[in-house]
Amino acid sequence: MLKLNKKISVFAAIAIAFATSAVAGEKDVKVKAPKVRAIDAATEYKVEKGVYAGIYKVNTQTSKIKKFGYGKKATPDEIKVNDIDVRYDWQGLPDGKGTPAKGEELYTKNCVMCHGEFGAGGKGYPVLAGGQGSLKNQLIDPSSGDEPPVKTIGSYWPYASTLFWYVKTGMPFPHPMSLTNDDVYSIVAYLLSLNDIQVGGEDLDDDTVLDKKKLMTVVMPNVNGFYPDVNAKNGAQNVKKFLSNGKNYGTPMVRCMKNCKPGKVIRIKHTLDEGIKPPLSEKRDLPKVKAGGAADNKYAKLFEANCKACHGNKAIAPVPGDKEAWAPRIKEGKDTLYKHALKGFQGMPPKGGTNLPDADIKGIVDYMVSKSK
Repeated sequence: MLKLNKKISVFAAIAIAFATSAVAGEKDVKVKAPKVRAIDAATEYKVEKGVYAGIYKVNTQTSKIKKFGYGKKATPDEIKVNDIDVRYDWQGLPDGKGTPAKGEELYTKNCVMCHGEFGAGGKGYPVLAGGQGSLKNQLIDPSSGDEPPVKTIGSYWPYASTLFWYVKTGMPFPHPMSLTNDDVYSIVAYLLSLNDIQVGGEDLDDDTVLDKKKLMTVVMPNVNGFYPDVNAKNGAQNVKKFLSNGKNYGTPMVRCMKNCKPGKVIRIKHTLDEGIKPPLSEKRDLPKVKAGGAADNKYAKLFEANCKACHGNKAIAPVPGDKEAWAPRIKEGKDTLYKHALKGFQGMPPKGGTNLPDADIKGIVDYMVSKSK
């Protein structure tokens, strides 16, 4: 970004300066103020009277950072505990191994309730398999009239390394970071096999062992579909050219409201001088909680923390307060509701995938029923 535009936001410059100081030791770092333009979310804005986009103020002073002197040098153990990311170039990938067969077992236990059988997608959760070829031309011109692209692991995801990282740190949804490295290798192997992605130039069989060395041979189908390449020759110039064409990065659109023809789309054009319309809100207040309300109820809090991801979306599971959806369930009796909640039922895993005591699970059921009569 510095190569693209030296007059970047001072906050980004300070962050870069801090990183430089931390790595290279104490040194002078000059920070240039964004007196003309600021970059925010891949868009350039004019800075006028110290403000861009109509509301955001920038520091127009020039600073010379001599020494930060904050904190202490991290110990090797502290770095090891916190440095768990896996980069696109495979740095940080841990040892481990797994097979698609084992991955299918783990997927059925931890993932199928949201992402569906064979990665076909669940209510409110993304499809993980298929979609190859559906991105062609769609990202360039979404108004072409064809079906929208299907973004899956096989059609869109650029690197298998970050797929490993995402599953390891973000999944399963109710209790992330609970999978071992071998579990993650198995699930990744299963997901790659569902998308017909080869490992080392060969298809994945059920018993194929995927380890660190083999995973590093995987080249995802759409790895070259993320342009521009800022590391290529004239990378900065290519970025500027790319960003100057709104078709390349999701120009906002609205549907035609009258005198419409099938598939007609009106494209909204935003220029550097227009800023953001409507203006962004500066309000950051949290909703006020009334005394004696849901936040004061133990089981309401447990519901919010453990169950709302599914039971807060009517498309996935019955929502507290939806009397029509709950009526036949309440009619079955609390013993049946308790059994389903504790042992699992249809797409719901036992205890909703949590480790809560049985008494708390029953309390959450009572809370949802009380809100739905």
